Parts: sequence; C-alpha cells; structure tokens
Amino acid sequence: MTVKQPKTAPPTRIGSGGHSVSEGARNTFKLLWKSTQTELPKEFLQYAENVMFLRYSRTGDSVCIPCPLREQEAVAAIKALEGCAAAAIADAREGKYGRTISVNLERVTSFLMSTYITNIDGIDKYNPRAKERIPDTDLNQAQSNLYRRLSAGLYETRNRGEYYHIHGSLEASTTLEMIGLPAFLPGLTDYHDCIGTIEGAVRQFSGAELEKLNQKYRQAGAPVLPNEKYQKTPHGQAMASLPLFTVKPLSMDTPPVPFAEYANGPSQCLQGLRVIELCRVIAGPTIGRSLAAHGASVLKITSSQLPDVPFFQLDVNTGKHTTSLHLKNADDVEIFESLLATADVIIDGYRPGVIASLGYRPEDLAAKAAQRGRGIVYVAEDCFGGVERDAEWAGRPGWQQIADCVTGVSWEQGRFMGLEEPVIPPFPMSDYGTGCVGTVAALSGIYRRAMEGGSWICRTSLSQYDIFLLSLGTYPSEVLDQLRREHDPYFFQLRHSDSVDEVSQRALASIKYLHPTLFANHIMQSAYSEAFGGVVTWPKEPLEVEGIKIGHVRPTRPNGYDKPSWEEWEKDETLLDT
Repeated sequence: MTVKQPKTAPPTRIGSGGHSVSEGARNTFKLLWKSTQTELPKEFLQYAENVMFLRYSRTGDSVCIPCPLREQEAVAAIKALEGCAAAAIADAREGKYGRTISVNLERVTSFLMSTYITNIDGIDKYNPRAKERIPDTDLNQAQSNLYRRLSAGLYETRNRGEYYHIHGSLEASTTLEMIGLPAFLPGLTDYHDCIGTIEGAVRQFSGAELEKLNQKYRQAGAPVLPNEKYQKTPHGQAMASLPLFTVKPLSMDTPPVPFAEYANGPSQCLQGLRVIELCRVIAGPTIGRSLAAHGASVLKITSSQLPDVPFFQLDVNTGKHTTSLHLKNADDVEIFESLLATADVIIDGYRPGVIASLGYRPEDLAAKAAQRGRGIVYVAEDCFGGVERDAEWAGRPGWQQIADCVTGVSWEQGRFMGLEEPVIPPFPMSDYGTGCVGTVAALSGIYRRAMEGGSWICRTSLSQYDIFLLSLGTYPSEVLDQLRREHDPYFFQLRHSDSVDEVSQRALASIKYLHPTLFANHIMQSAYSEAFGGVVTWPKEPLEVEGIKIGHVRPTRPNGYDKPSWEEWEKDETLLDT
C-alpha cells in the first residue's frame, strides 16, 4: 500500500497544520482491515498492499472540513477496502490478479458533501427554485415548513448543560405536540424565532422526561452524550465488542452462485446482479448507489404514501431505477414478490423490524431463496446498531443526527468550536460513511454467496460508523488550531441549537473559498436527466480499480419514476468514460 502523487499533478505540500491526510488514510486503512478481517473473505485482504491514496493537489492532502474528527481519512480508508472487494470480485469473474486500487482524496472530500453540492442546471439545495424542479415527496411539510423542520433539532433541557435531540422524522406533528406545541404555526417563519419557540418548549422537560415521552410516542429523539458517557450506557457497552459491520450466514442450504462472465460492454464487477433497495434519505440509498456504480441493477422501491426528503433524491438515486410499491397493498405485494424472485441482494434501511413486520424477515427471505435454489444477500443498515447483541437501543428509530448525538460526535464538534456544548457536525458525513461501510459488507456477502453458497446477512449502523470514527481520535491540536484560523469566523458563531442545514451552509461557504479545487470540473460529473428535465452535476466516484469500470450508466431520477420491472433498463455507457 502506497501513497502516490500522480505525475501530472503539481507539487504537493503537506496538509493542514503539517498533517498529511494521505498518511492518515493509510494508517486508518491498516486499522480498518485488521479490525474487520473476521468479516471479510481472505481474497479481499490480499489486496491490502495494492492500495494507493492519490492527491492531485495540495487540497487532497489537507483537512478541508471544519470538523475535529478524521472523516476524510475514515471514508478514504473504507473506500479503499471497497476497492479491495471489487478487485477480488473482478478476479473471480476474469481470473486476473494483482490489480491496482486507487482512492482519489479530493473526490472523497467532495463525496462527503455530496447532497450539498449536487445540483440541477446550477440549482443547488439552498436555491428556492429547487422546489420547482423536484417532485414534492415532503408529504407532511416536515422539510418545506421551517418551524416543522426544526422539530428535528438539538436543544437544551430544563437541566442546564443537559441537551436532547428531538426528532420529528419526516412527520413532525407528533414530536411538536409531544412537547406542548401546535403541529403548525403559520405565522412563525423566522429561523431564530422558530428555534426560540421550540427550545423554550423543550426546556420545560428534563432529559429523562423527554426519554419517557419519546418511548411513549415512539419518536426518534435521543440524549446528547459525550462519548465517555455513551460508552458507559448498557447499549454502548454492548456495542463495544461489535465490529464496524458483520457478515454472517443466514442459511447454507443453497449452492454457490458463480459470477457470470461479462457481457459485451464495459467490465463492472457486479454486472448482472439485481438489487432491491428498501430505503429512504441517505445512508441506505448510498449503499444502493455504490452497488450501482459497480454495475448492479439497483431498483429502489418506495411507497407514494411515505414521505422522503425531495432534494436528496437528486443525489442518492444516481445509477438506479426507482419505482413505487406499497407493501400493504395486495396487488403491489404480488408485484414485489415477482421482483424478489430473481433478486440477489436486498438493502433494508428502515428501523429493525419494520420490513419484517410486512412478512419479509431475513430468515423468511432465505427460505424463499432456498426454494429457488439461489441464496440471497440481506444488507441491513439502521441508526443504533446492536441487533446481533440484542442491545438496549437496537430497535429505536433514528437518523444521522441522532447517532452523532448519542455516540459523542456532536460533543466533539462543539468542543472544537470552543464551546461547552454540543453542535451538529456539517454535512451528512456519517450517513455517507455508513453507506460506504454497508457497501463493503454487501460486497463481502455477495462474494461469499458466489464462493461458498448459502444466504448471508450483513449489518451495520450509523452508530457503528461513529464509534469507528471516534476511535481514530481527533486531529492533532495544530491541525485544529489551523482549521480555526483558516475557516470563516461566521462558522464558529454557531451554537448547539443551529440546524444541520445552517451548520452545513456556513461550512460549505468557507470550504468553497478555501478549497475551490473540490468543486472543479475534474471532481464533478454532469449528465442530462430526462426524469428531472435538466443537467445534473454530482461528484465523481472516488475509487478506481485496474481493469474494471466504476461509475453509473444512468443519470438520477425521482422516486417512483420507473416501472416495477427488471427488463429493458436503459444504459449510457459513455458516462463511465467522463
């Protein structure tokens, strides 16, 4: 494994505060594969020495994001492990060995900001005109109504210095009414007034009282804990012995399913595999998007009766087909069963037990797979993790901000900013990191099915990613000092109650000024999306593996756009050469 400077790039200085991100990524990669080798085929690990971390400019070796945790290095290392998996799968298909794997560090950083820099005809997430270009799946106005959106926020409780992140999910009304507020306040439109109103209501309760209310009303809120307190909770103790992801057999009563020979066209390691994605928002759909970048046919299934964040679809639906089925409707269930009959992989991004309650427990799916004589790979991603350990919070609902708050990530962000209070980190970085972890787990299950047979279950969670991230420690003090000096002082005026959108918007403005390379043409990719009726621009894939193509052969589309079918999928293979 080496850190390499491309010959065409200008000389590179060491990054922020004398720290080299590429060296950090290399060290993180060593820790990663050692800590996860029990879950990986040996053929993946044999590629560890073939990994290169590339930087095309001084930006690539610099800490760019105003966050104290090693997000860039963690995701670069996970992407490298994904490359090892892709190389081993390609070897199994082609019989070729010794491929070079490279991870572009600038693209990793841009990937971590993906949903905030993806745009359609130059219109990004913050542009009011975005609502005109993207179908409205915000069925409950939990995003479009500012007051309701801030029902997902970090607030101080009645006890000074104690914080709780309430979360109305994609519905908002229950959480607001739970704390004594009306579901709608039409006259309340100012950002700070909304925060003041909601925090005033939260301050009527202690953290313990909010926990009881969350349990009673089945909401997604959680206490905001420093990592040292999280580790002492029963859930944190259960999670301590759990690796970053797990890959276990569901049953071994079906023969191996060898990878088919490549058809005509570009070689992609998952070409011919069919993936059903049952997910919303970012983390789970990132797994599907990554598998699509390796050539899998990924069909994202959502229900028109369930809300989703509209703008995120511009980002995470790249490379897929999307369709709408409601799995409580008998006719739709029949269609789903027909799709399931030839599926190779299921991605489940819902709270543990939700998909099972519809009659699709992993064990049931493995039994169906046994009847057809071909195993299935079930990939589960959730917030709290710990299903394997029957951990206390395993069944709780949650989102990225909840995982960041409960594990201690938000307290680290706040301390970095000079505060004695937590702050939500910028961008959905834990979402994307978890999606990358889930991709590696999925590739491990896919490989084992091909070589050993059987059906496999792969699990990870936002909390497991955060635990891994925190285990790497913060950047050295000189790096943190330089980040504080370089970034816009306006960013450091943020407080605990500022929303993830506000935090991300200020961070993005500062990063654009300091590191314009991250938004340059060689980092971004564009294609016309017929479904959205415009040119969509998004970050290129950070990963390259010798001898195969990694990228998408179809532009993004809204949820529910395509017919529920595996047949007649369009391709634009020129997108792989951009």
